[in-house]
Amino acid sequence: MDLNLARVDYMQVGLTSPRTMRLMPSPGGKSQQRVAVADHAGILQVFSMKRQDVTLAFKTLPGPEIRRLELGGALGTVKDKIFISAGNEIRGFTKKGKQFLSFETNLTETIQTASITGNDLLVAGQHVYNHYQDCQDMNYFLSEDKINDILALPGEKVSTLSPLLACQDRSIKMLRDSNVLYSAELPGPPTCLQLYYNDGGENGDEVLYGTSDGKLGLMKFDRKGPQTHWLIEREGAYGAILSMDNYDITGDGVRDLIVGRHDGNIEVYTYDDDINEDSEPTLKYTHVRTILERIGMRVHNENMIHNYRISLLQNCGESVNSIEGGVVGNAGYEEIVVTTYSGWCFGMTSESVEAHTGLQVEMASITDSTRERLGKLRSEIETLQLQVNYERDRYQSNATLDNPPSSISAIPKLDINDRFTLSQADASYNLSLEVQTSIDNVLLQSDVPVDLLDVEKNSAVVSYSACDPQSGNALLATYRCQANTTRLEIKIRTIEGQYGVLQVYITPRLQPKCCQVQQYQIKPLSLHMRTHKFDKNRPANVLHLKGQFTLAEMHNWVGFCLPEVPEKPPSGDVATFTFISTFLDTLLQISYSKGEATFKSDNISTISILKDFLTREATKKRINLMIDCDVNDESVTHTLRLLHPKLESQLLLAKQVAMIQPLKDLAAHEENLDFLSPEFQYILDNAEELENQFKRQPAQLERLYGMITDLFIDQHKFKGQNVKSKVGQLLDILDKYNLEALIEFFKTH
Repeated sequence: MDLNLARVDYMQVGLTSPRTMRLMPSPGGKSQQRVAVADHAGILQVFSMKRQDVTLAFKTLPGPEIRRLELGGALGTVKDKIFISAGNEIRGFTKKGKQFLSFETNLTETIQTASITGNDLLVAGQHVYNHYQDCQDMNYFLSEDKINDILALPGEKVSTLSPLLACQDRSIKMLRDSNVLYSAELPGPPTCLQLYYNDGGENGDEVLYGTSDGKLGLMKFDRKGPQTHWLIEREGAYGAILSMDNYDITGDGVRDLIVGRHDGNIEVYTYDDDINEDSEPTLKYTHVRTILERIGMRVHNENMIHNYRISLLQNCGESVNSIEGGVVGNAGYEEIVVTTYSGWCFGMTSESVEAHTGLQVEMASITDSTRERLGKLRSEIETLQLQVNYERDRYQSNATLDNPPSSISAIPKLDINDRFTLSQADASYNLSLEVQTSIDNVLLQSDVPVDLLDVEKNSAVVSYSACDPQSGNALLATYRCQANTTRLEIKIRTIEGQYGVLQVYITPRLQPKCCQVQQYQIKPLSLHMRTHKFDKNRPANVLHLKGQFTLAEMHNWVGFCLPEVPEKPPSGDVATFTFISTFLDTLLQISYSKGEATFKSDNISTISILKDFLTREATKKRINLMIDCDVNDESVTHTLRLLHPKLESQLLLAKQVAMIQPLKDLAAHEENLDFLSPEFQYILDNAEELENQFKRQPAQLERLYGMITDLFIDQHKFKGQNVKSKVGQLLDILDKYNLEALIEFFKTH
């Protein structure tokens, strides 16, 4: 069936963390369910809908920030007990609101994630995992990298407790007691875990996972080790997956996979009728795209269509922190219940939109119930307006000079939900900023050169200011946001070898005017990301260092130079990491211990950047380094061949874009263009697409020229030769690009 979902807002709570909303178990059939939601104000509330009005079952008093909400109960029974984590404490409530548990764990970190199965409680902070059974400490594990999520396989189907830790080092670790049984390698850092079909499949050992770069996969975790069933990697950049659920929203008798993303997308994937875990699910529905088309087809009033578009675009522009399928608004109508970062709790219901708005397609008649609801809303708005006017007058009177002791203008502290992540698809950084109030403008300042790329869903207007790189300002840009913009996405492309700090000044639409600063490190090898395998067959350049440095010192240097390095040094005597360049696909392997470090890469420019940075850091601490570098000339040819497809495609694109305007002029004067060659006909037919593609990659050709120039200089620098005078000849070769001629130039000069 085709999905036809309409949005219905239920209520707004405070700021929320991922996985802090759950639907209470259904009494049976398609009867209405209660919604349990918790926020950063420390308030847990359970509500239901009666005649399209919110009815609170209970609401707790404010307290510490709530980071996780889970449902639990004895094995084999209905899971109708509510458990929340606040600080290092776990509290339990019955469905009627009676608190029956207040358990303070021995974690020194704030509990970030939790999982409950039977009488086993699993909690984790940033790096520490603890297992409690009947509130007694049983097992403990210290992770070298950040723990993003935790999940226990269902106790009804597995014989022994099997915790899974989703770690930032692109792995899921299966624990047995306090030890790692095995580790599953993933294509990206996992952010969310969910049991397949909500019960783990036939044996309870199948788990869905989502990553920070938008990938979605299914793995089996049994005694033999991890087995990958399928992996969905869609083209383009997609937001991190923050929540998942399995629910039959399409009504075909098979549960669908519902996904909520950090960029505001809500997606529904359908499985085959035979529920074969090896078959990849199919994308059936995307909220942002499809719901607008539905409204456009069903409502004939153009002004009404515009209003719905504005409303939906605003609300879909928030992080989807929690998502679950069920029946909430009206009995008999399935829906997807969503909670966003700013606290909006709404449903995407299968009930027709006219039933909620009182609109009729043929005539816009208003029913009595709709008229009554409009009257209540009008009364609430008037009451709120009076309260706002009163508080504004009180603030103005307190800010006068007549009573200075009370004239304190407090600047509010903004809770900013931000992410600065490297996208493997286009080798650029995605910076997302989300605030609970509207954003007025955002100022970007960088002390190193970076390029700002276009983002299609970014409606802000950008303006650049003149700056002098010599004075520490390589970039000054301002994004002016439209009204009611709470989320802004910016795409940034860095240059490897140049490192510094990107500062972001966020100004909300608040009085008094205030601004909050966020800082992001641009690292020397910023376009590298972690990987699990190193190809030993590639020609490699080797940099070997010896000196009086500790393991922790070298770990800090590596962490400052490369992204995705754990904050804490490893517990062993030797640390080994492997990285891949998102731009060139070259590899880098790092291995270091106390007083010794080895770096291997098939790109000599990577080795050169590392050598310059590490010697500079060692000099600051007055540490003498013994440096030995083995250069493999074959690696230069290998790198040039990796660059060849990118350079060739960019040269072709630049040539095609240069021909667009002359061909358009020719088309304006000639009626029949059959005499054009197929190549020119293709350029004319796809002119807009080619121009957009060229615009999305500004200065890409210059960047490739710069990489080849750096490769030429670095190759000879390790031989003690200065070849900067020959760069002009190299550029002449690039202007008449031919791969074999370029390789010959590198070999003979």
